[in-house]
Amino acid sequence: MMKRIYSILILICFFNALSAEKVFDFNKECQQAYQEILKLKLQSGQQLIDLEKIKHPDNLIPHLLENYIDFFLLFFNEDPEDYKKRVSNRDKRLALFDDGPENSPYYLFSAATIHFQWAVIKIKFGHNWDAGWEFRRSFIQVKDNAKKFPLFLPNQMYRGAMQVAAGTIPDGYRWLSNMMGIRGSIQSGMKELRTFLQSPDPSAVLYRNEAIFYYCYLSYYIENDKKGVLDYVQSQKLDLVNNHLFAYLAANLSTHNQQAEVALDILNKRSAESSYIQTPVWDLEKGYILLYKGSPEALTHLERFTATFKGKFYMKDALQKISWIYYMKGDQVKADLTRQLILTKGNTDSEADKQAQQEANTKLWPNKLLLQARLYNDGGYHRDALRLLHGKSASYFSRPEEKLEFNYRAGRIYDDLGRDSAAINFYKMAWQEGKNRQEYFAARAALQIGFIYEKQKKYQAALDWFVTCIAMKDHDYKNGIDQRAKAGIDRCGVALKYDGK
Repeated sequence: MMKRIYSILILICFFNALSAEKVFDFNKECQQAYQEILKLKLQSGQQLIDLEKIKHPDNLIPHLLENYIDFFLLFFNEDPEDYKKRVSNRDKRLALFDDGPENSPYYLFSAATIHFQWAVIKIKFGHNWDAGWEFRRSFIQVKDNAKKFPLFLPNQMYRGAMQVAAGTIPDGYRWLSNMMGIRGSIQSGMKELRTFLQSPDPSAVLYRNEAIFYYCYLSYYIENDKKGVLDYVQSQKLDLVNNHLFAYLAANLSTHNQQAEVALDILNKRSAESSYIQTPVWDLEKGYILLYKGSPEALTHLERFTATFKGKFYMKDALQKISWIYYMKGDQVKADLTRQLILTKGNTDSEADKQAQQEANTKLWPNKLLLQARLYNDGGYHRDALRLLHGKSASYFSRPEEKLEFNYRAGRIYDDLGRDSAAINFYKMAWQEGKNRQEYFAARAALQIGFIYEKQKKYQAALDWFVTCIAMKDHDYKNGIDQRAKAGIDRCGVALKYDGK
């Protein structure tokens, strides 16, 4: 009898082992959790994941979705203590995926997603070398998965985005991409993303919102199609109230497109439910907007950001903006104290933070008139900015860098008002005066001239100015400006080829 019972127990264990085979099942419950997470409703997303783990403990998709939660928390909040708690999740999840069925398109795709997201996270936390290798692993896995499962369209989303990113690596980092075997193409990558977004395939529809996020940022910054992207956001009727990721996307891009009023409206109309991610980034975004608008409330938001944010990206930039507010108010003591904090807080991994650090090191303060004109212009209040500079010329200013900035600033204002001829004239003066100086004004002037000629479909002239821009050495914002110039060269090259010139 005991032998019989023992045999039955062994059979039960055997069949339980068979039933415990791991699967990648992106079922309706997982899809609902995924969409909640993409709205940045991380609490409700985690609750749905927990239920799915109880119902289907062998499903690996919940572990993939939990990486999205880690990604968004670490990306937006940059909390070092939270990073220490979550960093081990990467290896645990990859080990779990290794036990999944290799005949599933999610076997490699899930691993590629983990590597892609941790590449971004590691950049945020200053581990740039590790980030490069994460990117490479993701790049290779997506390519391999596309060969094995060509009908699994989400491959196109990551492959397209990574091709664009690899295609815009600045020359200063080209040695690294060559060593890692990373090759890219802006045109083919963007084409792949567009094809993916237009597909009615269920797997493409599932990942569509995530793809929209990548597509909008890449099209805005790499293709320089600012109006097209913001029109796309409107035409797609993206939910900017209940989807905080889309609200961040639209507000952030509107701010960078000098549409402060639009961005402020988006931020004010966001859903206030408590299940969304809590992040100081909202204060940073609102602080920038109110600064451009000239509102005294900007100080409240920017100081709250610097007090509550535990990360490093844009900390120096935010402190610079606070110091400017005190400086323009005439409170030089607080302006100087805030500037001292710039030298000790944050990092210089972003171009904005690097510029803030350099300005703080100079111990010179910007001309108040030019600074106010810049802030109005950055917010889209171009006529207010023009009124400040009306009747002035470069000779009005005493310092060489102020003369240079005046010509650049006048060029930008006329550019944004659509007065191309006047803009080009001022840009050329800025380029001539500043091409051998460290300030970014001359290089950015060359870039903007390229943009104007490209808009006018004078592709050869645009190409010449983009090349001129890249040829300039040792100036502020070098990598960021070069990246945009390189993308312009690629676009104009394609246009010239298409025109048969």
